[in-house]
Amino acid sequence: MRQYCTEQRQTEKLEKIICNKCGKEIPVIGGIPAEDVLEVEKRWGYHSRKDNRVDCFDLCEDCYDELVSGFQIQIED
Repeated sequence: MRQYCTEQRQTEKLEKIICNKCGKEIPVIGGIPAEDVLEVEKRWGYHSRKDNRVDCFDLCEDCYDELVSGFQIQIED
C-alpha cells in the first residue's frame, strides 16, 4: 500500500521592477518587463572596503542614460 501526503510549494512571481534611483515602477507582464532595465549584481572582492558584500540594484533606461552621460570616458558603441 502507498500513502501520499500533499505538499504545497511557495513560488515567487515577479510583478514589477522598481528603479533604485528614481523609483519608477516597471510592470512585468507574463514574466517579461514592459521596459528594459539595467540589472546589476556586484560581489565585492578582498581588495575592497566592502569585502564579500553583494550589492544588487536596477536602473530604468532614463536613469542609466543619466548615469553614463556623466562618465569622463564614454561607453563605446
